[in-house]
Amino acid sequence: MKAPLVFSLVAALCLNYGGHAAYGAENSVVSADSKLELLHSRQERLNSGLTEGPAVAPDGSIYFTDMPFGTDNGMILRYDPKTRKISVFTPNSGKSNGLTFQRDGSMVSCDGADGGGRRLIRWDLTTQKGTTLADRFHGRRFNSPNDLCVDLKGRIYFSDPRYGGAEPRELEREAVYRLDRDGTVIEITQAVEKPNGIVLSPDQKTLYVGDHNNGGNRLRPTDPEPKRGAMKVYAFPLGSDGLVSGPARTLVDFGVENGCDGMTVDTQGNIYLACRSLARPGLMVIDPAGRELIFIETGPRNQKGLFEDWRGIPSNVEFGIGADAHSLYVTLDKGLHRIQVKTQGFHPHLTSK
Repeated sequence: MKAPLVFSLVAALCLNYGGHAAYGAENSVVSADSKLELLHSRQERLNSGLTEGPAVAPDGSIYFTDMPFGTDNGMILRYDPKTRKISVFTPNSGKSNGLTFQRDGSMVSCDGADGGGRRLIRWDLTTQKGTTLADRFHGRRFNSPNDLCVDLKGRIYFSDPRYGGAEPRELEREAVYRLDRDGTVIEITQAVEKPNGIVLSPDQKTLYVGDHNNGGNRLRPTDPEPKRGAMKVYAFPLGSDGLVSGPARTLVDFGVENGCDGMTVDTQGNIYLACRSLARPGLMVIDPAGRELIFIETGPRNQKGLFEDWRGIPSNVEFGIGADAHSLYVTLDKGLHRIQVKTQGFHPHLTSK
């Protein structure tokens, strides 16, 4: 592994992107002199895909996925903040995308399509063996589970869009589901065109969902090519049963630009969005009302709409814990980065109730 590279965020952007940090002055989230740190770059000879799904384990290590497109196997990697070393947890993840942890210390992955498992897997960190938790709703295979989060009762909320893969779709809708502890799968909402990132508020009363509808994938090969649609972030109110109890609020509307991918929350309830917009790639931090608190640019602004330049496009974010609690980890392009922040993340699997 190459030695980690450390730059001031402003300098890194100027050197690599010709851009600028959008915050500048002091604020409640990040200091003006915070540093963007490259922790890992892909070492495997894979020609496509991206890193995804950072999740913090009870021991403070960060697990994340390397998700190539096509026939290559996906991987789950582990970063140890204490030793600063990367290790391979599994060389064949079933095209895992999002990751999360449960209170018992086990890890759960969303396995996607394009040759992946199209299911939720529970991983034993000791044996490195995976067990299928769910792969169907009402007897029909999931489209491509993408991202997930766990509530304080141990129930798993997850999104199920389809962005790629030639496998026939069995579910007409691209919806949000919940896997209960008894194995029951419940549809939470279908009021999202193509659900992606997902996270719960610390008080468990709101479910945030990113709608990233970039068009495709057809339900049937003979169907017309789907049109590009909503690029928004919604807030769904939840009742005491954890089900949607009213209409969603739109917190962010990205318009014609690409919207957010993964997301996380801090202990104050602010939401951290990994924005894949070519015109403004980076991390957007908003409060529960949808007001933008800060924007941290991670790549070059592409005002000309040239789609061949995908440098610096983030996919997901996660906070560390313990001595590493003020680290915000970012999967970016084909690597893992972090930046020091003033805030701390909310981690349901480490919270007693």
